[in-house]
Amino acid sequence: MPQSDLRQSASAVQRNRQPILEVLQRFLLEPGWVVEIASGTGEHGVYMAQHLPHCFWLPSDRDNRQLASIRAWQGHAGLSNLYPPLPLDAQQAEWPIDFAQAIAATEFSRLPVLAVVSINMIHISPWAATLGLMAGAAQLLPAGGLLYLYGPFKQQGIHTAPSNAAFDDFLHCQNSEWGVRDLDQVVDIASGQGLSLHQVIEMPSNNLSVILRNGG
Repeated sequence: MPQSDLRQSASAVQRNRQPILEVLQRFLLEPGWVVEIASGTGEHGVYMAQHLPHCFWLPSDRDNRQLASIRAWQGHAGLSNLYPPLPLDAQQAEWPIDFAQAIAATEFSRLPVLAVVSINMIHISPWAATLGLMAGAAQLLPAGGLLYLYGPFKQQGIHTAPSNAAFDDFLHCQNSEWGVRDLDQVVDIASGQGLSLHQVIEMPSNNLSVILRNGG
């Protein structure tokens, strides 16, 4: 990349984007919006928008450097179904309003929000971000809409692999508020917002795809 290019690249995206796409392709069958929380470098948005042309991808992030990278990837890709990112901290109580206003300003405002997608966020953010994600998704999604989570999880309080336990220790060393979350706790929080567990799919490298549906 040229020195002035603001696009960032994450090696994890190259490894996980195709397995994630294959899961999303099972569920995102109709035209509509996909809202991505904590979009990071923006590479996932480009890849998913390329391969899900009937979906309108709306990214977001809280970090200015990441937002610049997302915008740079969007401009480089030139995809009509990939929209500029919104600045967002998932912990904010009112974030669904921002997305609703952004969607309303487009010619595709009548299309539903099919899904809220959060890839590798909840273990590298404070627990308050998970609480905000569940509350915000429940407000934004229509009945039957999906919340898609991807990343490592404990199950019944136990790490699913030694590598995940080591990763959890590493995260705690980086920030005491980070860590691999227990799936049961995440599902309980989601349930309190009217989001019910639909399916858990095992993914490469001891990660999970977690599909929740809004009961409306």
